[in-house]
Amino acid sequence: MTSPADVPHLTPNQINALVVLMVEARRLTNVELKELAGFTLTGKDNTKLVDLGLVDTDRTHRPFAHELTEQGWRVARQLHTAAPPKQGGSTTRSLFVVLSNLHRSLDRLRVSHGDFFKQTGATAAPATSEPLREVPAPAAPATAAAPVSAVQVEALVRSAYRDLAAAPGAWVGLADVRDRLADTDRATLDAALRAMVGREDVRIIPVANTKSLTARDRAAAVRIGNEDNHALAIGPA
Repeated sequence: MTSPADVPHLTPNQINALVVLMVEARRLTNVELKELAGFTLTGKDNTKLVDLGLVDTDRTHRPFAHELTEQGWRVARQLHTAAPPKQGGSTTRSLFVVLSNLHRSLDRLRVSHGDFFKQTGATAAPATSEPLREVPAPAAPATAAAPVSAVQVEALVRSAYRDLAAAPGAWVGLADVRDRLADTDRATLDAALRAMVGREDVRIIPVANTKSLTARDRAAAVRIGNEDNHALAIGPA
């Protein structure tokens, strides 16, 4: 888990870039950054974030596009634990107050930053529209059966959870769930878990203390919103 000592010294503009990329949870071009937040990520600011491994910048065409790396997500989640840069003034200090309270609230709700900010609905449609068009062409019957399969897998997950959980709403490791559903295809199970995150009674989160994770826990994680998630709860929070 990232500690204050792991948060590098950043300029206000670099901090703003990490925060905007985190809350948008997608790749942004400089044009989009300018429209959304009034600045672009160029020059020394861009170079430093790329060199630190916090941002991936696509320079193959203009406008350049930027996206948080996994390390970038870790640092963005923990920005509030470091002292705000003095040159940022009250604006940056206020931003750190917001980030601190956001972290506290999400921790209480047991919701990850990636899951909270993930793109859904119309905003996320462009990223998924192309694969959806490609699937029916080679095998229309398989596509028609997909919704039934998804429902069946979710039912299996819920059944496994009931067997494992001490009580409704209790946390269960995904490693244990996968053991119960060993005959289920990994990709199919992952897709079902991602879909279940949208249910009101389902929560899937990363374990905050990553040092406590075993190799089995890490291998069983499901990737949601640029984060590896390790625990499942179904029922009242």
